[in-house]
Amino acid sequence: METADLTHHISRRFNEDLERVRTKVLAMGGFVEQQIQKAITALLEGDSALGEAVAIADQQVNDMEVSIDEECSRILATRAPAAGDLRVIVAIIKTITDLERMGDEGEKIGYIASRLATMERPADKYREIKHLGRIVTEMVHESLDAFARMDADEALRVARQDRLVDEEYEAIQRQSITFMMEDPRTIRRALDVMWIVRSLERIGDHAKNISEYIIYMVYGKDVRHTSLDDVERALGQRGTAGGAGEAHQESGS
Repeated sequence: METADLTHHISRRFNEDLERVRTKVLAMGGFVEQQIQKAITALLEGDSALGEAVAIADQQVNDMEVSIDEECSRILATRAPAAGDLRVIVAIIKTITDLERMGDEGEKIGYIASRLATMERPADKYREIKHLGRIVTEMVHESLDAFARMDADEALRVARQDRLVDEEYEAIQRQSITFMMEDPRTIRRALDVMWIVRSLERIGDHAKNISEYIIYMVYGKDVRHTSLDDVERALGQRGTAGGAGEAHQESGS
């Protein structure tokens, strides 16, 4: 009885540790999401002060990453998690790395937005960047939502959106090159725009990475270097097999 009580106590404490870390990851993700939105707003509204504030606040993202990383290291050392619990810790460590890199990209956008605010705004008011930014921020939000709910299906949908981000990115790059060729006076601004859309494209990549970690946490399958079509087929087969197994157990009982 004493052994059983001790095991229950250790399990309860571990679950509390894990839940605390997951809460911190979601807080970090929410802050990074806000940073990205503010950086885009700074560009669209020509708000130099906001762009600088976003860039300066990146240190908070770095501090969050270090804090969560230290907490994960403590859990690994003191709780010795195995199987699915170990997968969660590993995926969390990878996730906060991607969130920190998203923050770095937001910092870049903030700095560039601050500089562009001193220039005359283009007639289209960066319409293409606004559209791409909306897609990317939705990816970030939905990947965090999938993380909170451990929803592998939602994570797969988020990962699929990365293809659209790549297409938008390439289209804006081509357009910027055309502007520079037609009017050399636009070169400076066009280069800045290209850097911003590159950062947005990278943020989309990081959101996709987080989605892949969620699939790893839920199914124990590393899908980082697998086509999304193959991933969807594999997950569908797992679901079918699981349903068949449950049906077999019910009929057996």
